[in-house]
Amino acid sequence: MTIKVLIVDDEQVEREGLHAMLRKGFPGLNIAEAKNGRIAVEMAAEFEPDLILMDIKMPGMSGLEAVERIGAKYPGIKFIMVTAYDTFDYARKAIKLGVRDYVLKPSKAGEITATVGRVLRQIEEERQSAETSRRQLDTLQKALPLVETDVVTQLLFDHVHEVHLDELIGLLGIRPASGMFVMVVLLPHGAESSYSAVKDKVRQAGTGWVGALYGRQLPIIVFRETGRSFRSQAAALAGGIVAAARPGALPGWFVGIGNECASLDGIRQSYQEALIASMDPTLPVKYRFYADTPVPGARQGGALAKQREKRFLDRIRLGQWEQVRADMMELLQHDESEGTDLLQAQQRALEQLWIVARVMEEMGIETSTPVFSFQARDYRQLRAESGQLLDRIARQHKEHQARHEPGAIQRIKQYILEHSHKDMTLESIGAAFDLSPFYISKLFKEQLGVNYIDFLTECRIDKAKKLMADPQLSLKEIAYGIGYHDPNYFSKVFKKTCGVSPTEYRKALLGR
Repeated sequence: MTIKVLIVDDEQVEREGLHAMLRKGFPGLNIAEAKNGRIAVEMAAEFEPDLILMDIKMPGMSGLEAVERIGAKYPGIKFIMVTAYDTFDYARKAIKLGVRDYVLKPSKAGEITATVGRVLRQIEEERQSAETSRRQLDTLQKALPLVETDVVTQLLFDHVHEVHLDELIGLLGIRPASGMFVMVVLLPHGAESSYSAVKDKVRQAGTGWVGALYGRQLPIIVFRETGRSFRSQAAALAGGIVAAARPGALPGWFVGIGNECASLDGIRQSYQEALIASMDPTLPVKYRFYADTPVPGARQGGALAKQREKRFLDRIRLGQWEQVRADMMELLQHDESEGTDLLQAQQRALEQLWIVARVMEEMGIETSTPVFSFQARDYRQLRAESGQLLDRIARQHKEHQARHEPGAIQRIKQYILEHSHKDMTLESIGAAFDLSPFYISKLFKEQLGVNYIDFLTECRIDKAKKLMADPQLSLKEIAYGIGYHDPNYFSKVFKKTCGVSPTEYRKALLGR
């Protein structure tokens, strides 16, 4: 982009002389002239100069007054004062107004060219810096949807170092303040394309982060609004999501809502509760709060019941089917010993099976909805039928593992090694391998004993160490080159990982 320069002087011969000097020294400039301060103020809006060479003493509006007016309205414009008056008072006022330099008349052409050249270089550097920042911001804006889904995945399913989570949350521009809760949106078969409509609805509300779509389940972390009750906010958002996602076609849509928690530390518990609340999508109202869910013993057992629920869900995720079966049979045994009506016990068993199916969908494993083929005549028959339905889900889980697990973690590791310099999230890895983000996280923990982001960080830091051996590369260039959007964050991660800052490490490396 051409740099524009405006010459302001009441003497025509002075304007023409400066014009000729600049044209000779900097042929590419776009140069205009103004014969007084008032005209310069008017031309600043129309011509939009990058640099103004301003005389101080002019009839009517002085150069200093013109600088003050123009600078107040267009702070990006730079000024060089060109005057015959070499007084401290003028210089002091000019400096206060942000004038970049001061040239006395008459001056040699070389002096004027050198002074103007310094300011033009500043303008070019600022333009390049602004363009670099713009490109980085564009890249970051494109990455934010991935960052959002990754934050949700890590908060709900994974353990993540605080330094990583702080950066991710900072990029999203939301700092959790008061309360929050989780909603699980259950989409009907064939409605996966409505994912973007749900995200748009949450973004319009401006109060939540939307996770990745696991099977037909979509988790959302919602932040509390001040001056509004938890139930009112949650019900309004749930109703809006269902209506916006597929207007006029509600069957199959359902939203489970977990309890409110005070901080991100309790967000996994709220997610577990939302999952349980979504277990029966056949209800006439298309959302349900966990507090209103008739899970056996959940309302009476308090903390102990929550522990049992968490243990049950964890066992399903870990594929511990013998223990899952034992939990199911224990529930039926309890109902039988309490003399619970058989039809009610069958409904409770069905709800537990729905939870199992929901967790399978979370892991990206499609399962058919568990349904009893008949009403049980006694508890023995109910136990047998429940066991068969559970065995069918367990087989589907094992078949999924047999198809995807052999060698999967090695392929994923290689993929991360090759692409670690790019924007990398569990969702993007999952898309590359047709696996759910949660399932990938599970593989890392079980087979490598580490969090996926720890492995990704290790890959990036190893690359950074190699690049630091090249003294031609700045630390900022290295940070961007290995996949970090923020050099300060790169320094923080490097020091946490290596025990020294990148600067200290490089000094030691190049010193050797």
